[in-house]
Amino acid sequence: MVQPQPAVYNDKNYTMTISVIGGITFSGGFTFTAEVSSENTAAWFGGGVSPSLFTSTVNRITYATDTATASVRGPLSSTRRNLAAAGNFTDGWFGGGYTNNPGFTNPLVLSTVDRITYATDTATASVRGPLSSSRYYLAAASNTTNAWFGGGKSPFVSTVDRITFATDTATASVRGPLSSVKYSTAAAGNSDYGWFGGGFDPSIGYLTTVDRITYATDTATASVRGPLSSSRYQLAAAGNTTDGWFGAGKSPAGGGGGKSTVQRITYATDTDTASVRGPLSSARYLLAAAGNTTDGWFGGGRTSTSLVDRITYATDTATASVRGPLSSTRYQLAAAGGVQ
Repeated sequence: MVQPQPAVYNDKNYTMTISVIGGITFSGGFTFTAEVSSENTAAWFGGGVSPSLFTSTVNRITYATDTATASVRGPLSSTRRNLAAAGNFTDGWFGGGYTNNPGFTNPLVLSTVDRITYATDTATASVRGPLSSSRYYLAAASNTTNAWFGGGKSPFVSTVDRITFATDTATASVRGPLSSVKYSTAAAGNSDYGWFGGGFDPSIGYLTTVDRITYATDTATASVRGPLSSSRYQLAAAGNTTDGWFGAGKSPAGGGGGKSTVQRITYATDTDTASVRGPLSSARYLLAAAGNTTDGWFGGGRTSTSLVDRITYATDTATASVRGPLSSTRYQLAAAGGVQ
């Protein structure tokens, strides 16, 4: 990017700004290259069970044309379920989960991290440095430079691992833990913090707890913030710079079945109880979500659905709108958003 310089006319400074969209090249050796978009334009949903077999399939939802069926892209490096994902504008990192032998016996719990490069997403995801330990039913949040993968099973853990994107072939570094051992949480974040909400603690049961990780001081134990409005696990979350929307999941109320409830955490007042917003179009759990600054897309889930719902943040008291489906039924998957 060329920085504008002030010009002086009649003892006054004037600055001219030239905006170039898409990049431009002049003969003689001058090239202006467009900046990377600061707004996510698509989401990649990977892994899971589809419809009864583990899958490595990755679907891409293009937000501008989200009534179409999600397109199939290059797969993950192996089939797996109960994984987590986070990303930045150019890449998505899918970590943990487990795969299995035929017949759903002897599951192999994974520490593997796969990286999807969005610009070349028809290729098989590349294997990067692993998490610090093998686990599944974990959650993840990120900013533009790092991702934090927290909680999970195998055994029950409160561990938080940090992946530094620029050095992602290294083993993820262990940071300060969540406030308790938990799994099947969901996470959303902004540039400075990550909020991990809900989940299941084997000594307590279903949780309303929300933990906040402060990225700049991530060796400390995550701080407990205002709770969700009701206990929930196996839920999903998406957010923007100011709020996080935690949707669906299982609750002990009503026998532990799937819920359609969406709860919003306002980051600036995160000691308050999360507010209940308009629901998803149907009850479900074991789904995944990703979003941009204006909307969140919640896809898949039990009972074996390909359904994708879109929450428009500005009108989040309305029921989420049904968009084009995933390419097949899917649950226990993960999602990350970025620039297509």
